[in-house]
Amino acid sequence: MMCYRAVHPCAWRSYNEEEPCVLRFVNLEAHENQRAHHTLGLGSQDLVLRRGQPFRLMLLFQGRAWSPRTEGLVFQVLLGSLVETVPVQWSRSWSPGPGWSAHCSPGDVHPMSATIQLCSPASASVGLYRLAVQIESPAGARHYVVGSFVLLCNPWSKEDSVYMPVEPLLQEYVQSDCGLVYMGTPHNVSSRPWAFGQYEPLVLEACLSLLQVSPQHLRNEQVDYVRRSDPVYLSRVVCAMVNCNDDRGVLQGKWDGRYGGGVAPTEWNGSAEILTRWADSDFRPVRYGQCWVFACVLCTVMRVLGVPSRVVTVFNAAHDTNGNLVIEEVFTRRGEKCPRRSRDSVWNFHVWVECWMERPDLGSGFGGWQVLDPTPQERSAGEFCCGPAPVWAVRRAAVGVPYDTAFVFAAVDADVVRVILDRDRVLGRSVDRTSVGRLVCTKTPGADRPEDLTRLYKGPNGAKRNLDATAKWANETGLSPSLSVSLALEEVPALGRSIRLCVSLSNRCGRRRLLRWHLHAQLKQFDSNACAPFWHVHKELHLQAGEVVDLHHSILPSDYESLLTCTDIVNATVVVKDTSTKERVLATEEFSLPSPHISFQVQGGDSVKVKTEHAVHVSFTNTLTMPLSKAVLTLEGFGLFQAKLYSRAVLLEPHQIMKLDLSIMATCPGTKLLVATVSHGNGHAVIAREFHRVVVTGPTPVVNQLDRFVDQ
Repeated sequence: MMCYRAVHPCAWRSYNEEEPCVLRFVNLEAHENQRAHHTLGLGSQDLVLRRGQPFRLMLLFQGRAWSPRTEGLVFQVLLGSLVETVPVQWSRSWSPGPGWSAHCSPGDVHPMSATIQLCSPASASVGLYRLAVQIESPAGARHYVVGSFVLLCNPWSKEDSVYMPVEPLLQEYVQSDCGLVYMGTPHNVSSRPWAFGQYEPLVLEACLSLLQVSPQHLRNEQVDYVRRSDPVYLSRVVCAMVNCNDDRGVLQGKWDGRYGGGVAPTEWNGSAEILTRWADSDFRPVRYGQCWVFACVLCTVMRVLGVPSRVVTVFNAAHDTNGNLVIEEVFTRRGEKCPRRSRDSVWNFHVWVECWMERPDLGSGFGGWQVLDPTPQERSAGEFCCGPAPVWAVRRAAVGVPYDTAFVFAAVDADVVRVILDRDRVLGRSVDRTSVGRLVCTKTPGADRPEDLTRLYKGPNGAKRNLDATAKWANETGLSPSLSVSLALEEVPALGRSIRLCVSLSNRCGRRRLLRWHLHAQLKQFDSNACAPFWHVHKELHLQAGEVVDLHHSILPSDYESLLTCTDIVNATVVVKDTSTKERVLATEEFSLPSPHISFQVQGGDSVKVKTEHAVHVSFTNTLTMPLSKAVLTLEGFGLFQAKLYSRAVLLEPHQIMKLDLSIMATCPGTKLLVATVSHGNGHAVIAREFHRVVVTGPTPVVNQLDRFVDQ
């Protein structure tokens, strides 16, 4: 069944009495066009198309039939003040040219109707276009406004600079509306779900608004429209607009743990609410975000715009502010981490985005995955954005390649200098050339497991470059090479079980030593300094010449359970002192603990039908050794139900179960997310977070209000 849009003439000049050919309706064939362009579900008001690919529309006339041999059809495509005039070619065969083109064949003309194909160039600018058509004859011309359409990048087109030839990767990096973000530490990688939400209502419109309120557009609208053809330019504009540090951007960052007047970063589970909140508030920044929130919102916008994108986590990511590829960490004589003595830091994990595109601005060899980092850390060309930096250039330490490759290289390959201080007196130094960038990963296409990308970032050139940067530190170390210490986990830790640590000491000199050592554990957030120690042990030990010993210790659940949340990281450090020479050696290890399991049961299995109610049962068992006071189970369903659901606060004893039952009903097909969290205590500390995917099957709703009357 077709629905048509009526048209009315804007102007008419008649030179004879013959009845004119009047365009009355236009069928934009929205469902068929969007299915062919892989845009079903994107947007709600306008036709959504991809550049470099033809689309069809049907014109219906009244008065008399259109005569292609005596009357011409000319389309006008308008982006802001930019206008393209596109005459319709009348021929039996057609090959779209390098610019805008339109075609009608004899077989597409019927009594009182004609089907036209239009095609944009593969390098057309991204944005919201207006479309008009003019019927020209010797008797005069009549002009009609047909409507509007959105044009996006086309990774399915070989001519587009974002072309990606592998269909499963297109499904994962363009069409998938949910994914995983990896967190924690390299020893215990945890994941949290994220709903990218590009098919949610008004998300496409919010992404287009982001381009319209960017500083580049406000400075020079026409230049901005022209440059939107380039995904390199688009990516820099969007990257800067995701944070609000120097524009009307989407998110305000905050890292001090005080989130009054906003939402704590850990509470966000999807991009759609953030983007629509921003657009609905007249583009005031949404509070608050941290690296994974910034990155996931950027990933959503880039996928909406048609650029293949994925969220990437770098474990032990360095923030090198002065560009010397050296990060300094300071410890007390007992091994406690000190407050930062410089702006440099190492985060347990940092999240950014990779986007797939060619780099014609750099020449051949630099295309493929490009790093974009929207977390506001340093300025790039005057704005808080980072990238696109070619991953190829990062691996080869080509730090002069634009944009911001040196900063990205340091994040994955800087050296760490650890200094032991006592009243500003240096007691010892050590250089760690391996911990930064220990693991780089993203979600595996089609699977819920991490894909290791480390080898794509870290190559032999990087290690050689760092040797020069830290040679002076190695020469000044002041540490005895005859005494070594290491600290390691004996098994993967888990909440409710003891954390087992092993300290290994090796005396390589020819004399007996009396060693005094301090081992302690501190809690910390992924991006901050450690808190005061919550557990420690101090001992002395005689170590014979050539002797190697392993010292085993356990941190009991009662030592940490009341303190730890599912986002906390444990920093364990041991400092060993030779009581005779006063030499000190330090070893450190950081790890996280996996959260307890939350169980999901969906009526009928994990594949449900669109617009059909299904019951869901969610349950959590307290596997800790202590009771949880004021425990609350919270459930959020993206595309499955509207508001968050909360259980009643209870005292949850060990091994006791809490449940939440509800009904879900999806309004459109696709993969949807259920996200459950368990919090407890007056501070609502989150002890567990887990997600569950639900595959919704059924017909995609036909796009509304696309086939309509045409305006004059």
